[in-house]
Amino acid sequence: MATDRWGIDDRYHDIDGVAHDITLLTRTAIRAAMGVAPTVDADDADDKPEAPPAVRVVGPHDSRALGPDAVYALTLEDGTALTVRDHLPHDLPFGYHRLRLYDRPADDGTLLIVTPGRCHLPDDLRTWGWAAQVYAARSRDSWGIGDLADLRRLGRWSKQSLGAGVIMVNPLCAPVSLPPIEPSPYYPSSRRYRNPLFLRIEEIPGAAALGPALTAAANAGHALNSRRRIDRDAVFALKAPLLEAIYNQFQGDPGFDRYWKDEGTALTQFATYAALAEKHGRDWRRWPEGLRRPEAADVGRFVTVEARRVRFFAWVQWQIDQQLAAASREIAVIHDLPIGLDVAGADAWCWQDLLATGISVGAPPDAFNAAGQDWGLTPFIPHRLRAQGYRPFIETIRAMLRHAGGLRIDHVMGLFRLFWIPHGRSTAAGAYVRTQADELLAIVDVESHRAGAFIIGEDLGTVEAGVRETLAAHRMLSYRLLYFEPGLPAQLPELALSSVTTHDLATVAGLWSGRDVSDSQAAGLAPNELGMRALKEKLTALGDLSPTASVTEAIEGTYRALGAAPSRVLLATLDDAIAVAERPNMPGTTTTWPNWSLALPQTLEEIEAAALPARLGAVLDRRR
Repeated sequence: MATDRWGIDDRYHDIDGVAHDITLLTRTAIRAAMGVAPTVDADDADDKPEAPPAVRVVGPHDSRALGPDAVYALTLEDGTALTVRDHLPHDLPFGYHRLRLYDRPADDGTLLIVTPGRCHLPDDLRTWGWAAQVYAARSRDSWGIGDLADLRRLGRWSKQSLGAGVIMVNPLCAPVSLPPIEPSPYYPSSRRYRNPLFLRIEEIPGAAALGPALTAAANAGHALNSRRRIDRDAVFALKAPLLEAIYNQFQGDPGFDRYWKDEGTALTQFATYAALAEKHGRDWRRWPEGLRRPEAADVGRFVTVEARRVRFFAWVQWQIDQQLAAASREIAVIHDLPIGLDVAGADAWCWQDLLATGISVGAPPDAFNAAGQDWGLTPFIPHRLRAQGYRPFIETIRAMLRHAGGLRIDHVMGLFRLFWIPHGRSTAAGAYVRTQADELLAIVDVESHRAGAFIIGEDLGTVEAGVRETLAAHRMLSYRLLYFEPGLPAQLPELALSSVTTHDLATVAGLWSGRDVSDSQAAGLAPNELGMRALKEKLTALGDLSPTASVTEAIEGTYRALGAAPSRVLLATLDDAIAVAERPNMPGTTTTWPNWSLALPQTLEEIEAAALPARLGAVLDRRR
C-alpha cells in the first residue's frame, strides 16, 4: 500500500481482508476538498514545494541536536526567549515552543512539541464506575433533563455509598442554542464549550431573586419529568428566559472576568457566533457575506454594537464551568471527545479554512455494519491543521480535559487515519487519509499531564496493525467491551477501560429479553438475530447462567464475569444498573427511534434506594 504526499492511501482492506483500490474519482474528490490541484499523479512535484519540517516532536529519549554552524532563537510557550546552538536544552518544559534561525526573525520557524512521551496514568489507578448519559439521569429536582447538579449527586452517592471512583459521561458539548436543539451529543456546534441545558437554574447566583417566575418555571420543568422522552425544546423554552433574566441583574464578578480573559479569543468567537446565530440562523454559511468570517470587519462592528449580548453567552459558559467544577469535585468525571463537529456550527465558523468541505468521515464496511458508516461529520485537512500549529486540536483537547479525571477519545484511530467519503458516494468508495500521528499523540500526552487526567482511546471496529501497541506505549487505555471480546474477562488487558456494552449497543436487559431485536425491527432496521442469539449464549456461559434466568440475574451474572478483568477501570452502564431494555442510541436511524432522548425510567432518588446498583458495585470493586 502506498500513501501520497497528502496522506491519501491508495487502497484499504475491509474486515475480511479484501483489498479495495481507490479510484481516480475518489482521489480527485478528496484532493479537491483539501484545496489541492486534482492532478492524476498524486506524487507530482509541482503540487507542493519541498519545505523543512514545520513541527518537531521532542520526547524524553529523542535527539536534541540542531543543525551545525547555526544559531537559533527559541521562544518558549511562556514567552521566554533563548539563544541556542548545536542542541536544544535538556531542561525544556513540556509544551509548545517556537524555534527559528536567529537571522530570520520573521520566519514562522518550527513548532517544537516537548512531550513527556506518555499520558498521565497513576500507577495505583484501579477503580470502577458508571457510564451515564447525563441528560437521562434525572432527579425529582430536574427540569425534564438530567443536569450538572444531578451529575454532582450521582457522583457523591456513587463514591461515598458504593466506592466508585469514576463516572464516564456522554459529551457535554454545546449544540446551537436555537430550537430545534440537536439531540446527538456527537454532533456538536462546539467541542470547546458546553450545553446550557445542563445548567441547574436554581443554583445560579441571583436566581432566587426571580421569585414567582422561578417557581413557575421550576414547576413546569418538574412536570416534564413525567415524560420518558426528553423534550429539549421545552427545556430550552423554560431555561433560556430565566438565564437572560438572571444575567440582566448581573453586576459583574472578578471570577467571570478571569474566566473570559483566560479563555480569550476562543470564548469571544464562540459567544459571537451564538449571538449572530440568533439573528441569522444556525448555519453560518447562509449568513450575510460580511458575517461569514470571524475576522471580518462587519463581525467586529456587530461585536461592538451587540457587546452585551456577546457577553451574555460568555457568562452562560462561565456558569456551566462553575457547576461542572462542583460536580467534578465529587468524583473523577471521564469526558467523551466526539470525533467531529457540525460543519454549520461555531467551531466550524472559526476554523472554516481548515475543514474539508464536501467530505464526511465514517468507516468502511465491517462485520457489524455491512454497508459501512457515514457519520456526517467534516474532517480537518491534515496539512492545513499542521500549518496552524495544531491550535484547534490543542484547544479542543484542553477544553475537554477541563475539570476532567479522564478523557475518552471517540474513534481514537482517527489520530492515525480517518476514512473520508466524498459527498454523494457510497461508503465503499471512501479512502483513508493519514495524519502525523506522532505529533497528535504528543499533544495528547502534554495536555493529559497538564490536566492530571488519564486518556482512553476508543479502539473498537477496524484497528490498523500497530495502533494498539502505539497507544499502549503512550500509556493510553484501550476500550474493551465484553460483547466483542473473544476470550474470557480475565484475558482482557490491564491497560484498558472495560465494560459490557456501550450506548450504541443493546443493554443486557434488551439482549436477554429479546426486546432489543423487536425495538430494532420496529425502527425499520434489520437486526442480526443470529448474532444476538450467539451473544446471549456467550453471556449465559460467562455468567454461569441458566437460559431461563431472569433479566436481573443475567445482568448481575454478566457483571460478575466482568469483575474478573484485570483492566485498570471497569464500567457498568447506569442503564444496566436498573435493567433498562432500550438502548440510548440506535445507529442507522434518526427518525424512527428516540436517539439520545430517553430518560432513565427511575429517578436518581429511586436508583439510590435500589438493590441492583449496589450489587453491581460490589462485584466490580476490586478493593473488596
